[in-house]
Amino acid sequence: MTTTVVGYPRIGSHRELKFAVQKYFKNEISAQELSDIAAGLRQSNWQTIADAGIDTPVSNDFSYYDQTLDTACLLNIVPERYLKLELSPLDQYFAQARGYQGAKGDVKALPMKKWFNTNYHYLVTEFEDATDIKVVGTKIFEEYAEAKAEGFSTRPVIVGPYTLLKNAKFTGVKRPFDYAEDLVKAYSEIFAKLVSLGADWIQIDEPALVKDQTEEDLTLFNDIYRPLLDAKGDLKVLLQTYFGDIRDSYQLLTELDFDGLGLDFVEGTETLKTLKSEGFPEDKTLFAGVINGKNIWKAHYVSKLSLIDIIQKYAKDVVLTTSCSLQHVPYTVKNEVKLTNDKLKYLAFAEEKLTELVELDQRKEDALKANDALFSQPRYEENQAILDKVDALKPSDFNREPSRAERAKIQKAEFDLPELPTTTIGSFPQTAEVRRNRSKFKKGEITKEQYDQFNRDQIKACVEYQEEIGIDVLVHGEFERNDMVEYFGEKLEGFIFTSHAWVQSYGTRCVKPPIIWGDVARTQPVTVAESVYAQSLTDKPVKGMLTGPVTILNWSFPREDLSFKESTYQLALALQDEVLDLEANGIKIIQIDEAALREKLPLRQSDWYRKYLDWAIPAFRLVASKVQASTQIHTHMCYSEFDDIIQAIDDMDADVISFEASRSDLSILDTLQADQFETHAGPGVYDIHSPRVPSEEEIATTIRKISDKLPLDNIWINPDCGLKTRGVEETGPSLVNLVAATKLVRSELATHEG
Repeated sequence: MTTTVVGYPRIGSHRELKFAVQKYFKNEISAQELSDIAAGLRQSNWQTIADAGIDTPVSNDFSYYDQTLDTACLLNIVPERYLKLELSPLDQYFAQARGYQGAKGDVKALPMKKWFNTNYHYLVTEFEDATDIKVVGTKIFEEYAEAKAEGFSTRPVIVGPYTLLKNAKFTGVKRPFDYAEDLVKAYSEIFAKLVSLGADWIQIDEPALVKDQTEEDLTLFNDIYRPLLDAKGDLKVLLQTYFGDIRDSYQLLTELDFDGLGLDFVEGTETLKTLKSEGFPEDKTLFAGVINGKNIWKAHYVSKLSLIDIIQKYAKDVVLTTSCSLQHVPYTVKNEVKLTNDKLKYLAFAEEKLTELVELDQRKEDALKANDALFSQPRYEENQAILDKVDALKPSDFNREPSRAERAKIQKAEFDLPELPTTTIGSFPQTAEVRRNRSKFKKGEITKEQYDQFNRDQIKACVEYQEEIGIDVLVHGEFERNDMVEYFGEKLEGFIFTSHAWVQSYGTRCVKPPIIWGDVARTQPVTVAESVYAQSLTDKPVKGMLTGPVTILNWSFPREDLSFKESTYQLALALQDEVLDLEANGIKIIQIDEAALREKLPLRQSDWYRKYLDWAIPAFRLVASKVQASTQIHTHMCYSEFDDIIQAIDDMDADVISFEASRSDLSILDTLQADQFETHAGPGVYDIHSPRVPSEEEIATTIRKISDKLPLDNIWINPDCGLKTRGVEETGPSLVNLVAATKLVRSELATHEG
């Protein structure tokens, strides 16, 4: 056998790309300097992969921001509003990613959604009726040639035309079939150019195939790939799938003239079963994804070799690879100087997964013995009290009384808020001073008292600012928090933490997920002190801010020895204690964010409830099931497709929910209206992931659209997400405009009612 990977991290082992791109945004480095830094990161990756003994690395898995956006720009799929800006190709690319507001115009960014069931966000390709699909970019060719010049024979990778269409937005009357012929011509041209450069293989990523496929879907796929494969010439084509199995399309894919099929044997629950029942063509290569590309636990070689032995019974030519791109895990455990070896020996990040592939391929006896010895002993000591508490849960523990409608009446009297109450999602900008204070405390340069006093000063200023501009329901700003999940993990038993295990969430946004090591329990208050202090400064309600149990699970590296359901219930019970503590200390509005609710939603609809929602929704309800009727429970969700699970979201039984809606042009409003959504809702009125400052009239127009669709008493006004990543210079004007716009619409509504 030989070895390869689906893709590799690109942000740099110490986030070099993030910092370089941000410097470019600030005009601190030139486009050429940015290009040079990027080239260095690519070469480092290729060398690391080669040094590990992997047979074939990939190219074009690098991206300044997002691989789907890269593909769209390569193919000239750029909406007219960005073309009109007449920017350089690089600045046009970034304008699509984050919006543009400057001398040449004012445009919002493209919509951003979760990449299937991951915490990575992709930019949604936008097809207009006038879109002229043709190969105009050079990135895929230049990076292949760059690798070749450095002595690396790579397999170029590109997002496939089918996934591009299935994940796209269509703004005119044309639909996916209308673009198929032009996409075939463009990809055929890419094939020919790569052959001329000396490429042997191309990897076409089609993860959309792991979702439920209709006859119409398979017809579209067939109409694209039959003529495209006729044009492949001497180029071998690998059709790569991941995040699930391809039971619906397996027969079609094995019939088509692909040279290789990449299958996920980790998340693909039916992959092995399908292989056994259908067999595998002798004239194709099976790229077997046996190493988990999304989690950080070391593989158990005994089980992996057993799997590989079965695969080899059905496929003649097998290449060992990862289940998906390694961009979803950190670079290497070598960067983790604080974790002791008794923890590190169980972890495998991207570089270590390369070694796992090679050791499995070569079946090195010493490596197999060492691995077997590692898995022969328990990794941690169970917390029996927590296990018993989960086992003792009853159906009544997941229900809150009285009904939401009754609670709404009680809460209206309790808070006496104006129509269209304004609030924010929770966090305020994390300035350089805030980050410096945290860093100095971690390094021991200041005392705990000094650290806390600085944060109290920030909280006081934040509360005063919100009162000054007229926000109705305040937040404390979360200056004490590094990351919304990591912060909670640090205060709960059962987590361990890394120093440099960064992964990309979107663009320049990187996160450092905590690792759920053992059973989770709350042993101390997490947020109570800051919330109580903030509330003491004002007569207006201040929200207590928590991260929900499903989001903590989904934005951590979860255990593999315990079900997601049981892990989440442990988290929910810990957070329930925190909620009750907040309530007992006078916090009457508590927000429990479930930003990542959809993230682990199975990609096949038939599995949604049975495998996920049937425990994920109750987990949220468990957190708030014991609070008083007068305590208002909020939640928040962002950057996912909610329309098809909107009833499940309503079943969470929150009192108020805020949605990301601005980048998706408030499309969720029609669903909320059609489904008679009961939870009071705050569809985000402006996009915080862009540095644009929305005008008062722009926000007022958005509020009017919301009020046309939803009952007035049910509407809240807020940005679409937390403000942590934004600068003070754009946050202030944006919030001022939000409050002014809300007051304007209130006056319009009062005049109309009069």
